[in-house]
Amino acid sequence: MSYLLTLRFTRRAALACATIALVSACATPQKPVSLADTIAMTPELSTLNGLVKTAGLTETLQGPGPFTLFAPSDAAFKALKPGTLEALSKNPADVKDLLLFHAVSGAVASKDVKNSDAKAVNGGALALAKAGDFVTVENAFVVKGDVMASNGVVHIIDTVLTPPKK
Repeated sequence: MSYLLTLRFTRRAALACATIALVSACATPQKPVSLADTIAMTPELSTLNGLVKTAGLTETLQGPGPFTLFAPSDAAFKALKPGTLEALSKNPADVKDLLLFHAVSGAVASKDVKNSDAKAVNGGALALAKAGDFVTVENAFVVKGDVMASNGVVHIIDTVLTPPKK
């Protein structure tokens, strides 16, 4: 073979190897992390992440689960009456009750939602509904569903749910 042909073959082989390496690196699936870590890594859940810490629920959300968490977005918390979040943050027991009202035992993907009530971890009942691809929980709309975690699933909602008075 001539030097020029060998050079072309070598370049093509190097380009093919680089392409294969790049494609295989992109195709490597990321390992799911816990619900607590998923919340911490999701920018639109920063308020929720702070409340999880206030309520002392980080370890629970890192545990085996599985849980389904209906996670209010930062916009949902901003829509609360002025002073509500500040007052709530001063009482970790109330924060814990509120957050546990947003969770159910078991991993429920959007496709598995049935028009029925589900028992929240705090003991309350959550009305779940599905119409086509749209999922609601109580009066909240799921704006981003099926964020998978190693110990459950997160559905980001547009409203903070209010637990029933005990």
